[in-house]
Amino acid sequence: MTAIFKRELGSYFNSISGYIFIAVIYFFSGMFFFQGTIMQNKADLNMVFEILFFFVIFLIPILTMRLLSEEKRMKTDQALLTAPIGPWSIVLGKYFSALAIYTMGISVTLIYSIIIAFYATPNWVEIIGNFIGLFITGAALIAIGLFLSSLTESQVISAITSYVASFLILITDGIAQGIFAGKDLAYEIVSYLSFYKHYKSFTTGLLNLADIVFFLSVCGLFLFLTTRTLERKKWN
Repeated sequence: MTAIFKRELGSYFNSISGYIFIAVIYFFSGMFFFQGTIMQNKADLNMVFEILFFFVIFLIPILTMRLLSEEKRMKTDQALLTAPIGPWSIVLGKYFSALAIYTMGISVTLIYSIIIAFYATPNWVEIIGNFIGLFITGAALIAIGLFLSSLTESQVISAITSYVASFLILITDGIAQGIFAGKDLAYEIVSYLSFYKHYKSFTTGLLNLADIVFFLSVCGLFLFLTTRTLERKKWN
């Protein structure tokens, strides 16, 4: 797993995808930090985290679209699958490399927190809660994107399907309220699948076990599905 992790982490900086992801995160978070915190003379990062939640939903496909689809396109997937490492090592190595780049991106918020601390007392509970929420949300989205990347050899198709999945995740609340309102069971099921609903509790600094379990379950489910996809490919 370590060898896969190092190789994939290096590939992000040998191409432009890693630089693009980090640069976009830094640019827009910096802009909203200046406008929403510095200019408004506030001591919180609520606006920055709120905006980043929606940004990362559509930025994460940049990190995941090539992870496994490129192996298929380059015909290196069979060599990888016959190497003396298990499918779980391959999946986790690629997953943690994308997660590492993602963490580099959102960690800029911690720098903003330190800047705030020079002239005010930040609400560290809210900041840490927001950061954990954003991190665990991204972890779940990366797992979904990795699975979708394992289904095709085209990076374009991988990116498009990830964007579609991201869009559906974004409008889950609207679907629940607009289509299933009044249908108690269906409404509860669809509403429960809302990433934003589970993310919101973190913004207040509360680490709700149910919300943590939800995101970790999404991670586990899609990493498992990705591993099964590789195992099926190996024996075909």
